[in-house]
Amino acid sequence: MPVPVWDDRAVTSPTWDPALYLTFAAERARPFADLVQRVAVDGAESVVDLGCGPGNATATLLDRWPGARVHGVDSSAAMVDEASALAGPRLTFALGAIEDWRPDGPVDVIVSNAALQWVPSHLDLLPGWVDRLTPGGALAFQVPANFEGPAAAVFREVATRPEFAGQLAGVAASGGPSARGGVARPAAEYVDLLGGLGCRVDAWETTYQHVLPGDDPVLAWYSGTGLRPYLDALDDQRRAAFRERVAQGLREAFPARSYGTVMPFTRIFVVAYRPYP
Repeated sequence: MPVPVWDDRAVTSPTWDPALYLTFAAERARPFADLVQRVAVDGAESVVDLGCGPGNATATLLDRWPGARVHGVDSSAAMVDEASALAGPRLTFALGAIEDWRPDGPVDVIVSNAALQWVPSHLDLLPGWVDRLTPGGALAFQVPANFEGPAAAVFREVATRPEFAGQLAGVAASGGPSARGGVARPAAEYVDLLGGLGCRVDAWETTYQHVLPGDDPVLAWYSGTGLRPYLDALDDQRRAAFRERVAQGLREAFPARSYGTVMPFTRIFVVAYRPYP
């Protein structure tokens, strides 16, 4: 994997940067594969990926369900542009917010990988998505569970320092994925909600031990995801200073080894099957 070369322009935009996100493509795709392989639905004809990002993982759904038409939805125009290069007769992409998605008809499988933590209302959306499944169909999603972890703690601590608090107080206190409390819920809460809808639910947690190469790789990882709201909220001068302070904190929290930097990353996985009538 190439070591990322940083360009401040890559993190100043309020939109997602596909190249930045794909720096750790293999590590980000692994949870997607682990989620999808547990979905016990055969012969799916309609599959939707909500929050499809650059589409590289979405495209693998064509092999998982060879007879299906796969449709990806993402709110980032840059991500959809990147994904559209992969489109074909069975694979399509569209720009749109997860909250606004409505299918044209019943769907056999709905997948959402590392996206719902950006949607504060996602608990309210789950019953409607289950209703749009075919009987026996599956809703499968994965969310990070690191909002109380060391990286998020570094972000919040630096954001509350006097030099940054004026611009970042709202971000640090928000319901974003790196804010205290976060948006993602405990696995048991998802099980209770979906089980209460009559679904058969399979839920689990996995902590990946990512070994990342290069200098400041944890900063690189989060600059494409959970650190983005902080960086977007700052002016150019404070952004550079904030990144350096965060980098210092992350080096202490995730010390480099001779073989790389180990970054534990916990994720919650849920697969819920709509019952048959």
